[in-house]
Amino acid sequence: MKKVVVTGMGVVSPLGHSIQAFSQALKDGKSGISLIDCFDTANFAVKIAGQIRDFDSSKWISGKDARKMARFTQFAAAAAGQALLQAGLAAADGEDRLANSDPHRTGIVLGNGIGGFEIVSESFKKLFDQGPDRMLPLTVPLMIGNEASGNISIIYGIKGPAFTQVTACASGTDALGQALDLIRAGRCDVVISGGTEACIVPFAIGGFQKLKALSVRNDEPRKASRPFDKDRDGFVLGEGAGIMILESEEHAKARGAAILAECAGYGASTDAYHITAPDPGGLGGAAAITGAIRDSGLDAADIDYYNAHGTATQINDPTETKMIKHALGDHAYKIKVSSIKSMTGHCVAGSGGMEAIACVLAIREGFYPPTINLDNADGECDLDYVPNKAQYGVINAAASGSLGFGGHNGVVVFKKY
Repeated sequence: MKKVVVTGMGVVSPLGHSIQAFSQALKDGKSGISLIDCFDTANFAVKIAGQIRDFDSSKWISGKDARKMARFTQFAAAAAGQALLQAGLAAADGEDRLANSDPHRTGIVLGNGIGGFEIVSESFKKLFDQGPDRMLPLTVPLMIGNEASGNISIIYGIKGPAFTQVTACASGTDALGQALDLIRAGRCDVVISGGTEACIVPFAIGGFQKLKALSVRNDEPRKASRPFDKDRDGFVLGEGAGIMILESEEHAKARGAAILAECAGYGASTDAYHITAPDPGGLGGAAAITGAIRDSGLDAADIDYYNAHGTATQINDPTETKMIKHALGDHAYKIKVSSIKSMTGHCVAGSGGMEAIACVLAIREGFYPPTINLDNADGECDLDYVPNKAQYGVINAAASGSLGFGGHNGVVVFKKY
């Protein structure tokens, strides 16, 4: 079976818009949660989010192209540009085109849960207020979820398969798993993969608020996302993109690429239980963890760090704790587990990409990202969640898990190269 490696990474996140800024923020336990200022929240119970601020797409996308892209696509294009540059796959002369890889053997698999939500919202308003003739001319191509992968293929002249994975909050992780399989199957040498999302808009906040899924700790935004804490009151919605370059080891070595880590395994399962709640026994998610570890060729005892889905909802956190215990047995008490959503918020499909990047950074830089705001652990959540401050040590293997509405579970495993 082909060995698959990571050769580039890029991120646009509430913690920063570069890998360096993202890594330092994780080590510092920095919160990216703040009061929403991109729309008026006066009528909303929820007034906080992990909002992307000071985002400048011009380094990665021309102004003309950016005007034809929804926000989630711009995030993905910027993160992909960073990743391709680090991997040595972007043209050295600064032109937007692929280099050092056959475009027909290069693919794209991105996760996206919701698409161009701001476009949908704006176009519906124009439709209802002014009629169909006033709708945005590019409403349809801007709003559909596959436009991120489509635009990246156009920018860089990539002519291999370009897919979009939609499994709600598991989309980014599942995209990485599908990319891994494409390379192992010999269909691609290189795949740009990860997740992207931009849904800090009234419709999304209102919808999640109606589900009573979101934190209303508006007076303390930085303390609102509290995974595994007994005082948690829901997740905080975030946005952004995390993108990796996955590549066959053979192809990477042949072109002299710097290899960051091995993408070693992937597992997926479905709870077949409930459309929004995980199976309270945790067995569905445990099957995905077990499958990913088996696929990586490792044993449960080889995992040093687990990056949890860790949403800070009443149902998720104890259920995910059970998942980890079912999959790892007694070893679950010997590893570090943490949720970076305590810092980024829940970036839907973007979370899977960001959290996979956090695992590779943890392996390469020898640190366990903290779960901030973990002041009083829930009695049902009794693992080592790295409370409040990063810890340091040798990490040889890390797993990252994502759980999505519909009962989707996805897990990827990374190894030190």
